[in-house]
Amino acid sequence: MNFNFLLTLASSETAANLTEHVVPGWITALFTFILLGMVAALAIEEKLHAKKSIIVGAVSGLCLILACIISAWADVPLLPFGEVTLPNGHTISMPVYIPGIDWSVITVILGASLFVEVASRSGIFSWLAIRLTKQSGGDPWMLLIYYGLLTVLFSAVLNNVTAMIIIGSLTSVSLGKLKRQDLMLGFLLVEGLLTNVGGLLTLISSVPNIIVGKTAGISFARFFLVAAPYVVVSTAATLLMGRWRFSISGLKTDAEKESARLLVSGFDENESVPDKNFFWIAVGVLVAFIATLAGQSALPWNLDKLGMGFIALFFAGVMLLAYKHEVGKYYSLVDWDLLAFFAGLFVVIYVMEQAMVLDLIGQGIAAMLSLPKSAASASLLLSAAVASSVTDNIPLAAMLAKILSGMELASDSQLWWCVIFGANLGGNITPIGSASTVVAMTIIHKQKIPLSFGKFVVMALPFAIMQIILAIAYVVIFL
Repeated sequence: MNFNFLLTLASSETAANLTEHVVPGWITALFTFILLGMVAALAIEEKLHAKKSIIVGAVSGLCLILACIISAWADVPLLPFGEVTLPNGHTISMPVYIPGIDWSVITVILGASLFVEVASRSGIFSWLAIRLTKQSGGDPWMLLIYYGLLTVLFSAVLNNVTAMIIIGSLTSVSLGKLKRQDLMLGFLLVEGLLTNVGGLLTLISSVPNIIVGKTAGISFARFFLVAAPYVVVSTAATLLMGRWRFSISGLKTDAEKESARLLVSGFDENESVPDKNFFWIAVGVLVAFIATLAGQSALPWNLDKLGMGFIALFFAGVMLLAYKHEVGKYYSLVDWDLLAFFAGLFVVIYVMEQAMVLDLIGQGIAAMLSLPKSAASASLLLSAAVASSVTDNIPLAAMLAKILSGMELASDSQLWWCVIFGANLGGNITPIGSASTVVAMTIIHKQKIPLSFGKFVVMALPFAIMQIILAIAYVVIFL
């Protein structure tokens, strides 16, 4: 989940004014074509022999250049230029693309990655992975259940990116210990998909939840009571489909169980702990890290306004103090390509929003609401899911919430939940649909497993379709 939106909520009037400007249809069509071209390029990135950060970076540069040229030539203000006035009256100049980048996501990824890299040196993740592996008796199916439930729990109380980074680390260690690297792809893909399911559990689990919940007036308790039944059913269905799709079967014969039991009984979780003192320090910092992230919105003295990205960087800095003479090594382990990808993607979406591409999507969705109630709900949820699979679900959720708020709907209207479910679950359709699926792809590639954009869609689409069908049925029948 990404809380940067909360920090910029006060400037929502400015954002609203920007989206009210008139943009000629040919400009919107041009940038829509560019967006579709970027998605197509990402789908064949292996054939282009270019990393996703290069593709998105090139498109973001093209979008900014075209926006500037069009702004000057056609007298259409696609980008806001000017200075920013600080509370003390001081003014600063800022490049136009800086406000478009969601720095909370960038800092969360950077901070969480550094934290996990340093904490892993204490042996804490290896220790936990071995304990869970021993608890499962070496049964791959039981291990998938444990990690699946842990993924949903972490995604509900942390952010999806941090959850995926931590669970991915545990999975890599556990399957390596069991010598079942053949199951690595299935485990990591299922876990990546479950982060977006877990992100539905509470009002603060994801930014779309916060945006729509606040607009609709849905309380924290009501949100949990409504979302929990779906999350339970969808989690179980995803795990079962993962078991079938990736042949993750349980141990059947007594001989298999005995062999696995003997294998895991030889595991010693303490052998991966080089220093018990640092291990317990890492445990304490990890618990404090999770607790602070979970209770971030309740921090006193305006500390909640610092955001989750700051929390991730702060705790990463605390852990780095233990290896202050080796920080360069940990900096080199950061996936800078992933950070560059997200920065470029945010710039692209920022320009698309100014070019009214997102508004075009919103107009089509608004037309759907004239359909009969059940058909309107199903169409809205499905459209929100498809749209969020190729674009940032934060401005999409904000735009749809604004459309629905103008209809003066009751807080218990099922249309609000269509946006919530669609914006979250759409991230499971493509590897760029959510931050956590991008992270899952990155971990998969680190394990030397070839998985292209197209192959991800082929593998993930059945799961996403199942989850979306369950969501439509739940909303239409029970809400």
